[in-house]
Amino acid sequence: MTKSTITSTELNYLVFRYLQESGFTHSSFALGYEAGINKCDIDGNIVPPGALVTIVQKGLQYIELEANLDSSELDVDDDFSLLQPLDLITKDVDELQQIIREKKKEKLLKERDKEKEKDKEHVQEHERQPGGERDRERQDRDKDQERNKEKMERDKEQEREKEKQHAERKDKARLDENGGCGGPEPMDVTPSSQSVPHEICSSDVTTLEGHSSEVFACAWSPAGSLLASGSGDSTARIWTIPNGPCGSSMQVSPPNVYVLKHFKGRTNEKSKDVTTLDWNGEGTLLATGSYDGQARIWSRDGELRNTLIKHKGPIFSLKWNKKGDFLLSGSVDKTAIVWDTKTWECKQQFEFHSAPTLDVDWRNNNSFATCSTDNMIYVCKIGENRPIKGFSGHQGEVNAIKWDPTGSLLASCSDDGTAKIWSLKQDKCLHDFKEHSKEIYTIRWSPTGQGTNNPNQQLVLASASFDSTIKLWDVELGRLLYSLDGHRQQVYSVAFSPNGEYLASGSLDQCLHIWSVREGRILKTYRGGGGIFEVCWNREGDKIAACFSNNTVCVMDFRM
Repeated sequence: MTKSTITSTELNYLVFRYLQESGFTHSSFALGYEAGINKCDIDGNIVPPGALVTIVQKGLQYIELEANLDSSELDVDDDFSLLQPLDLITKDVDELQQIIREKKKEKLLKERDKEKEKDKEHVQEHERQPGGERDRERQDRDKDQERNKEKMERDKEQEREKEKQHAERKDKARLDENGGCGGPEPMDVTPSSQSVPHEICSSDVTTLEGHSSEVFACAWSPAGSLLASGSGDSTARIWTIPNGPCGSSMQVSPPNVYVLKHFKGRTNEKSKDVTTLDWNGEGTLLATGSYDGQARIWSRDGELRNTLIKHKGPIFSLKWNKKGDFLLSGSVDKTAIVWDTKTWECKQQFEFHSAPTLDVDWRNNNSFATCSTDNMIYVCKIGENRPIKGFSGHQGEVNAIKWDPTGSLLASCSDDGTAKIWSLKQDKCLHDFKEHSKEIYTIRWSPTGQGTNNPNQQLVLASASFDSTIKLWDVELGRLLYSLDGHRQQVYSVAFSPNGEYLASGSLDQCLHIWSVREGRILKTYRGGGGIFEVCWNREGDKIAACFSNNTVCVMDFRM
């Protein structure tokens, strides 16, 4: 009989999918790039979720079954509990059969010893029979007395309760006669009754369908009602969202959509996955970053304007500066590139990291920060050949960096479970937040405080972690304000409302929560049909979008 085989290419693809499904996005991208997943002819749409784990489990079961069936000396147990997983992996079938034979013999001997022990106990019990009967009679008498005593106590308690109720009725009648009124109902004063979140119904949500793979990124245009989404199906889409209320009942016709294709021919080219996207300040151009290492520039009506080719690996981060004259990209090839948006040529390539660049963020129009899997953060300036500052202190991959609204403080988060605050005035971090118990995937500053449209509100940093919590930090005092514990799985995205009063969060538990920043509690919840990779607010703060692993984008209204 010929044995089933699996090729190295197929195994690489299964590991790639396992990493992707487990939330290890960066690792899956790195493996896919190095193993050339995009060049294989495997159709990802026919590979079920959890395929690698299923194959490993079935392989172990097969080896165990084979060993049990071939050990013909003894009957096979219903549950194959005689072998350990390590035995199955490290020993061949003959050795496994020998282990089973020995363990089953041991088991039979133990069972025989147990039978002998039972017989012995039975004989001893028979010999003690007369005394045992007297003991049982004494125990029965004691139990009867105890039951009678408990019954008398219950009767007394019922009498006291009746008297109490009678007195209360008399008091109530006296109050009614005197025109008195009772106090408020408990429901009116208990804090818990006020903190029950409102569930957003599916009928109040507009679901945008069209992508054929998970949707990794979404972003509202800063001008108008356009929403961009980027997917693993090698497309980005620009949706026109009507101004009216969201929901299936209000959705007379499907929203107008432009499909931005990143491929020519086959649609399952993993090398074309859209990993990141960003609108320019005027909302006239959309930049998309792809797994193929190319950045593409699109008009708001979906026309491809330019393709920027210089990176040698997937692009993970893409940001326009505020002025709009430069575009910044960070790649797995360890570099960051500043592109001149007048000529669309490379203005400068920065090659400071020793491992993939995971995130980039502008400080002002000509300086920016980069972070990497090499645990380092660099602050760079256009025209300078060396970093103007380097921050070391994280003990794991630095997943995200964000400058505060004034560009004076830089926040970072890492696989080491910490978030840190840095200043250009010193080498060591100002604050080291260690309250998370697992990797922190992303961070966001509130649009509040100095340099914002909400100058009288407190500046807050939010951190989202694989420990399923979000934490809100008072950066001025370096202390934890709230730990938001409403999610049950990894939290991938958080976004503050434009007025800074609310925070939206999305998790692999399929829930989008909207929190009160001031009170630290959930106000509204929407339960979708897949894990959530990103959430974002529109410019007015009255609509929220979320992109899901089930290939959809959902848009909902927000009013308090």
